[in-house]
Amino acid sequence: MRELKIFSGRANPDLAMKICRHLHLEPAAISLGKFPDGENYCKLDEDVRGRDVFLVQSTCPPVNDNLFELLVMIDCCKRASAERVTAVIPYYGYARQDRKDEGRVPITAKMVANLIARAGADRVLTMDLHAAQIQGFFDVPVDHLYAAPVLNEHFSNRGLTDDKIVVVSPDEGSIKRAVGHGKRLGGPLAIVDKRRTSAMEVRQSTIIGGPVEGKIALMFDDMISTAGSICGAAKLVHEAGAAEIHIACTHGVLCGPAIERLREAPVDSITVTDTIPVPADKMLPKMSQLTVAPLLAEAIKRIHHDQSISELFRER
Repeated sequence: MRELKIFSGRANPDLAMKICRHLHLEPAAISLGKFPDGENYCKLDEDVRGRDVFLVQSTCPPVNDNLFELLVMIDCCKRASAERVTAVIPYYGYARQDRKDEGRVPITAKMVANLIARAGADRVLTMDLHAAQIQGFFDVPVDHLYAAPVLNEHFSNRGLTDDKIVVVSPDEGSIKRAVGHGKRLGGPLAIVDKRRTSAMEVRQSTIIGGPVEGKIALMFDDMISTAGSICGAAKLVHEAGAAEIHIACTHGVLCGPAIERLREAPVDSITVTDTIPVPADKMLPKMSQLTVAPLLAEAIKRIHHDQSISELFRER
């Protein structure tokens, strides 16, 4: 059996360390940095010839730096004769640019998929893509995991299930996700009707379904970026009489005015996972971070041993 090697980029070394800990491995040694002119530098400090290599790197902010570092790492491993290279991308950046919604714009999610495949990745392991069809943008196999089991277990352990709760979709695009959480946690479904008024502004005006009044509202999304949509939805649900509001997402991008909006939002707790590191200055008192390392570690182990991982695909 070929030897397993896990290398970490600089985007999220803590997550890579947790993955290695679950697999009882030490992270493989790698030197990463920049030349004086800003060009990326990479050198593998361990032999990878004939090895099964996994590169852990979220393409989170700074997106372009982390993406290019991943490409350089992939090329480095292929030129060092690794037998197979898997790009482990817990958060896949550029995923929101997945279609031409107006004239003369790129489909950047596809371009980035092409870059990763052409750099030499043999397969990709990722989590909660913004649009599931992005799997088809790659010309190599993609294993797409969900953080739903981790989030559901968190709320279930807190006793937030069944008739106490209402599962709220913050917009129409998250309905399928909300339905999945509702099946596991119980409770009715409510949908916030979101209308975009401009390129930068959205307006929430109506709640469909429910009831919300007197219930504990659980709101799920794949990511919180500037937090405008989910905070607007939380305000509407609060005005509708929800007893408590808890919001959760897989990817805490938390850019621009996100932290200020979340601080002022009428929510009781905010839960994110560690697909993206959250700096200490962005960790609000009501915010908690769950780890997806066991899920990714199990997927890596099964991929390495050529075992099925379809069980891990389910939004449990």
